[in-house]
Amino acid sequence: MSHRRLGWAAGLAALLGVGVLDGVIRAGQAVEQVELVAPFSNAIYTIRVAELANTQTLLGGTSDLAELDRALNGAIGKQLIEVFHKPLPLSAGAFDKDSGSPLLQQVLLVLAQLGELDGLRTNQMDTTALAKAVDQAAVGGQITMLSLLQALPGKTVRVDLPKVVKALTRNAQQRLVTNKLLTTGVPISADPSLAKPGPSAVVRRELGLAVGHRPAPLTLVVLQPEGKSNGRLVVISHGLWDSPTSFEGWARQLASYGYTVVLPVHPGSDQEQQRAMLAGEAPPPTPEELRLRPMDVSAVLDGIAAGTLAGFQGTQVQSTVVVGHSWGAITALQLAGGRSSSGPLRQNCGDLLNPERTLSWILQCSFVSTADAPPQPDLRVKSVVAVSPPIGLLFSPDAVQGIQARVLLVSGSHDWVVPPDPEALLPFALSPALGHRLVLVKGGDHFNMRAPAQTSSPAEAASSVKPNATALLSPLILAWVNGTFAAGIQALPAAGAPSLLPPSGWGSAVMPMVDVTVKQAAGVVAP
Repeated sequence: MSHRRLGWAAGLAALLGVGVLDGVIRAGQAVEQVELVAPFSNAIYTIRVAELANTQTLLGGTSDLAELDRALNGAIGKQLIEVFHKPLPLSAGAFDKDSGSPLLQQVLLVLAQLGELDGLRTNQMDTTALAKAVDQAAVGGQITMLSLLQALPGKTVRVDLPKVVKALTRNAQQRLVTNKLLTTGVPISADPSLAKPGPSAVVRRELGLAVGHRPAPLTLVVLQPEGKSNGRLVVISHGLWDSPTSFEGWARQLASYGYTVVLPVHPGSDQEQQRAMLAGEAPPPTPEELRLRPMDVSAVLDGIAAGTLAGFQGTQVQSTVVVGHSWGAITALQLAGGRSSSGPLRQNCGDLLNPERTLSWILQCSFVSTADAPPQPDLRVKSVVAVSPPIGLLFSPDAVQGIQARVLLVSGSHDWVVPPDPEALLPFALSPALGHRLVLVKGGDHFNMRAPAQTSSPAEAASSVKPNATALLSPLILAWVNGTFAAGIQALPAAGAPSLLPPSGWGSAVMPMVDVTVKQAAGVVAP
């Protein structure tokens, strides 16, 4: 049974402004009471979790909290509803024990260092127990703070009511325009056949690649069709403290249609680096990783082109598609010619009260010392897919001027780590209309759009209440990759460039997707 420092339950609570007062979180014991920090007075009121189910009854008596609510014209009751009863931008399965939530850990560590998590201690909890608790909180509808407290193991939590209201309000505002576009836009239809594997059986292997910019060989996970491949290459870049395993669902789908897919492990920011850091054996990822990650991908292309990597006979690298998630999306955009800049970082990162602040600033602000390094485009990369990209600060508005590959951005309406309005929609609206696309996913969050290797049978997956992560974006990514290679030289960005996506078929029946053009985005987003 595995355990992790800075426990997942404590972490989830911390992100929502909740401090865990219990010394150790113990599985099987539901949270019993809340120590509520009230607005204005900062007085602390202890209430039972069960009492939160009916705020009208809770505040209808003669308790000190009820008296304060009446004195504030019902302000506390409104905030209790806002905090404990409104749906949170979380999804069942987001904290699955097998897939994890890598960026969440970094958020927690940095916030704890800033002293924003009063009462939070280092706790331990079995990740299996937490995965069950989060799924239990989603039973019967969307997850709320109350359903989480009723499901999470523990005893007592402290909730700073004004702080949580402010955080939730800000996060909701950072998703307003996306929700408007999803409401007014027409969802793309779903063709079930596109979510099914292609005709080829898939072979998986691992190999090493010696590179000059790393002290040890890169580990590469390779998925290829068992028979003859089509000679076309796709590279998938994982996010912070993640691994290729989280994206083998996409890779296997592509390989079943004839593509060769390589998933490099980025050793300075992968799961092993996270383990070593939490164990005190290594420092956090250095800003140099911003420069080294694109070099990892280019080294893969060099190795295939030079024939130093076995098993890639007939694979061409001159037209390559790169897919990335989170930090991996940054890597993909760098390879496409995106230029980072320290200016916005220096201007905004020191202001912890900035009303536009997002959780993703924590990652972006760590790059301030290397953001002005020269761009790292690889002209062999003809198009990229950037899923949940944290780029609102890192890439200045003029950064897109250097983009030399076609870009597909994908962002979810429930992404509370990398909110879609400032991190995807606004940068996209400011980009030139050169054939780039933005796809918004209703209900998509920072973790449920990844695609771990399928561990259940097709029948089990079909009967699951959770969205099939592999099937969610696989038709979209497959359609984009197919469109890139079918377009040939016309795949490059240009005014009037043909769409790389077909008009229909690659959507989802579970989580609707809307395709947004630059013109549409610019019409609803003020520069």
